[in-house]
Amino acid sequence: MTHFGKKGLTFASLLLVAVLAFTVGTAVVSTNAQSQTVSWPVTTPQPGNSADAVLQSDKTYSDIYNQVGPSVVSINVVATQNGSSGSLIPGTQDQGQVIEGTGTGFVIDTNGDIVTNNHVVEGATRIEVNFFDGSIYRGTVVGVDPDSDLAVVKVDRPAEQLHPVTLGDSSKLYIGEGVVALGSPFNQPWTLTTGVISALERSIESLGQFQIGSVIQTDAAINPGNSGGPLVNLHGEVIGVNSQILSRSGSGSGIGFAIPSDLVKRVSQSIIQNGKVDYSYLGISGTDMNLYVIEALKLPNNARGVVVGTVESNGPAAKAGIQAASNLQTDANGIQVPTAADIIIAVNGTPVTSMESLISYLGSQTKPGDTVTMTIVRNGTQQIDLPVTLTARPSGT
Repeated sequence: MTHFGKKGLTFASLLLVAVLAFTVGTAVVSTNAQSQTVSWPVTTPQPGNSADAVLQSDKTYSDIYNQVGPSVVSINVVATQNGSSGSLIPGTQDQGQVIEGTGTGFVIDTNGDIVTNNHVVEGATRIEVNFFDGSIYRGTVVGVDPDSDLAVVKVDRPAEQLHPVTLGDSSKLYIGEGVVALGSPFNQPWTLTTGVISALERSIESLGQFQIGSVIQTDAAINPGNSGGPLVNLHGEVIGVNSQILSRSGSGSGIGFAIPSDLVKRVSQSIIQNGKVDYSYLGISGTDMNLYVIEALKLPNNARGVVVGTVESNGPAAKAGIQAASNLQTDANGIQVPTAADIIIAVNGTPVTSMESLISYLGSQTKPGDTVTMTIVRNGTQQIDLPVTLTARPSGT
């Protein structure tokens, strides 16, 4: 990302998160375009709908366990030594040329397709899938996506013996909402832990060079072996895939991260249908709004959005008329800031308050070839809607 607020101006390509790549059509901003009133995105966390609230109780947790448990699988993996056993796979044992590890997954259809983390099955030479009823099947990898750290594994099991989960709408989550994590921490299958959604719109690193946006943070205990398992709301819907923890000890410390279900839907469907995932591409670098930009452009202090730093020459954003930050000036502290910049504040009417929200929308709601409307605030005064035709991320980026 481009960071305004350090000495000098560093532009790290916003090709950043494969999910974040996007492309623009050939539309060009008209020189006599009429300005709109600038309307900044609202960033105050909104309360959840109380009508949808579910009282947390022992019975609720028991019901969820009985409902979702048969859909959850424990995955044992034998992988090549140079394959990754993942940051959440417990007690990996180096046996010369192979590594053994354990993770979690869950059934998503009656064809035998199972979602888990890419890092659970990366480099696997043998995959054993253990079901709730005690049966064990050999799993085969349908496809993986390093940029979302998701994978689909398939088993040959009769449809009537498969119990697909219900995938919820992660765009409707709210902070404080009760959740349940199911998985195999420390190789203890079908363990249930409880907690709440601690934060939304987090970003975490993927197995590629791109970040994963709109990640869910939870205080439900997540430990090595929970990787690939479901994070479930109190309606019994899967709203995320448990993937990473923030810990100095390597064990759960109350900060776990789950990949949102909206992205899981898009990635799993694409893997099943095409064996891979293609992400949209824009061709810019940028950064979140900060005080330096607010002061330089004389913006209201509640202004939010993605400040465009650089625009790839001849790339999609350039063709659409999105402009790079310019007229850099050095303030009294020796910090360079632009006095002219495009700020992305919405895509298809959905507010963009940060790079994470932009990454998330483009990753989960768009695909190459789609045309979206990007709302831009130019130089803090002029609001413009630009049609952008998204293309696939260039290979090797």
